Amino acid sequence: MSNYLKLNQDRWNHVNNDYTEPVTHEELEGAKKHPISVALTVGKKVPKEWFEKANGKKILGLACGGGQQGPVFAIKGYDVTIMDFSKSQLQRDDMVAKREGLKINTVQGDMTKPFPFENETFDIVFHPVSNCYVEDVQHVFNEAYRVLKKGGIFLAGLNNEINYIVDNEEKEIVWKMPFNPLKDKAAKEYMIKGNSGIQFSHNMTEQIGGQLKAGFTLLDIYEDTNGFGRLHELNIKTYIATKSVK
Repeated sequence: MSNYLKLNQDRWNHVNNDYTEPVTHEELEGAKKHPISVALTVGKKVPKEWFEKANGKKILGLACGGGQQGPVFAIKGYDVTIMDFSKSQLQRDDMVAKREGLKINTVQGDMTKPFPFENETFDIVFHPVSNCYVEDVQHVFNEAYRVLKKGGIFLAGLNNEINYIVDNEEKEIVWKMPFNPLKDKAAKEYMIKGNSGIQFSHNMTEQIGGQLKAGFTLLDIYEDTNGFGRLHELNIKTYIATKSVK
């Protein structure tokens, strides 16, 4: 395993933030009564029109452990598999599943390696913002395409370059692109000092072009902000969510 991958895995095994807080029983009870509401980015919810009717559809939550989206999918009737690199994040899905009597299949897996699934296994791959922790995103898109059935839907949250050009106060442009801590000592020190893991900027050629190169057809798109901070206050979009089909 690459050193940067181990560092990222260790971070998610020990960090506490908004993405490590499992859904409560009350939140899941509310989810039963309303249209499906999950997020690929920080603020906006995914349009319910992006989802097919449940009816046992097989969904892969790719790098979305934490006991948040997985239980919602399960309670809405999906056949749910959650793949994540962090054992702690997967344990949160297991905990909620046991607490609520839900069935969630959890798989510890590394996105930079071949996914541990057969070709054309899933109807939907749901991939929240996370490929910023991977240097080569093309592999992720290729594997998502492989494990989807023909006609399957790929829903992805993408971090654009804007988050990586600014300083901590988001007031000055201080970093050149691409932002790659494996090739820039200062960038690596910056990431480690901030306990942010090792992250990489990826432009739209890599991320949307990469999906097209993998074979996907882009169907829809929306943008989102960080939800807080100066860029958010200026309504500067830092995330993109895409819906693509195989």
